[in-house]
Amino acid sequence: MLGQEVFLLDAVRTPFGKLRGGLSHVRTDDLAATPLRELVARHPGLDPARIEDVYYGNTNGAGEENRNVARMAALLAGLPVTVPGATTNRLCASGSEALVQAARAVAVGDARLVVAGGVEGMSRAPYVLPKPDEALPRRMELHQSTVGWRMVNPAFPEAWTASLGASAEAVATARGIDREEMDEYAVRSHQRVHAAFEAGLHDGFVVPLEGVERDESLRPEASMETLGALRPAFTPDGTVTAGNSSPINDGALAALVGTAEVAEELDVEPLARIVGSRTVALSPELFAVAPVPAVRQLLERTGVGFDDVDLWEVNEAFAAMVLSVLHDLPELDPSIVNVNGGAIAIGHPLGASAPRVVVDLARELRRRGGGVGVAAACIGVGQGTAVMVEVPRA
Repeated sequence: MLGQEVFLLDAVRTPFGKLRGGLSHVRTDDLAATPLRELVARHPGLDPARIEDVYYGNTNGAGEENRNVARMAALLAGLPVTVPGATTNRLCASGSEALVQAARAVAVGDARLVVAGGVEGMSRAPYVLPKPDEALPRRMELHQSTVGWRMVNPAFPEAWTASLGASAEAVATARGIDREEMDEYAVRSHQRVHAAFEAGLHDGFVVPLEGVERDESLRPEASMETLGALRPAFTPDGTVTAGNSSPINDGALAALVGTAEVAEELDVEPLARIVGSRTVALSPELFAVAPVPAVRQLLERTGVGFDDVDLWEVNEAFAAMVLSVLHDLPELDPSIVNVNGGAIAIGHPLGASAPRVVVDLARELRRRGGGVGVAAACIGVGQGTAVMVEVPRA
């Protein structure tokens, strides 16, 4: 789908810290700089001045990352002042949008080597105070900026601005997906993530920071009993709980994206080739199944069939959401979806989540000897995205 072939050359991420956890005292702009600095340091043959741009995804933008965090990260990481940066916001897919924009720049010849990734410091998201409409207001309302809607435009229908959890629950209920299935899926995610860390699969990719070595939301002890004891989080008698939803997190990821020639010059074996992407939109309350048309359209445009895909990643915003996607994509083999777990256990620092699933997909394909993979994510306000990568078979 792209012009010149584009490769994901290498990637580094921080552990994903839990809300008010081990990374919560790290400024968000410093958090953004951390994997970028590490990425450059691990390639001593790379002249940082060769990096032609830095693309970062970020969802909040209301706190310490408010002045184009991509550019801020480049400066704080010690890159030359001549390296520019651009920050993009596509909510939960902000970081994969940054990867896609980076790939497009390389594909059309605007650049040969760029950095792409994302960051979110959700623990440090500030309260925001809108300016009043009247000169001497009787009251002023603070809004949290951690996650979800704020300062909602009254022109929007109520269904469009319902909480993501309630919307995902409604979609799952319409498909007959129950609480037990959601909790089973969540337990499996924790088990798989724990097994991956124990097997050393993230060594060299997840770089310790401030004494945090693993994703802090991981709960190896999670069980049907412990999850079953949790109350519904979004509706009084609902099925979506804190246990079968992704948590609130802090984290950052940075990746090198470039041409085959650059890979050869740097003596780097690329993680994968970036084949193409597709982003679509549905009515906002249907965001949970928006990855479905994104996947179908991506496969159609690339000429790849479901049977040709060796591995899948579907970002686990909610177990309800992943199970709804699997329900609507019966051609997809669930046994090759999120084989090392997902965001329910890893965490979901919004700007860094979608690039994480792309990189995890590429790394697992390489461990398995190559193949084609698709990473998909739901996006608030009714969008969905899918990215295809390919690793040459051994």
